[in-house]
Amino acid sequence: MDISRAEQRILHMLAQGGRIEVERSENRKVSRVICINREGWRAPGLDILLFRKLKRRRAIASKRGQPYRITRRGLELVRSEFDNR
Repeated sequence: MDISRAEQRILHMLAQGGRIEVERSENRKVSRVICINREGWRAPGLDILLFRKLKRRRAIASKRGQPYRITRRGLELVRSEFDNR
């Protein structure tokens, strides 16, 4: 399965140790998503539509209320790059 360039960029950040933090509104719907790289800096390029797309493809998941991380499926989807660790 082929993924877009924006999805690829976010999955690379997550593969290197990043996370996605989600803020929810009062009715428990996702209101804002923030991608944070491994150094703790906020990374641009993630919006709610892209977040939902990654979640629908099961490339990211959250366990026990923790921030979203990359899954094994996400690691299969991401193409390798030289700087991945």
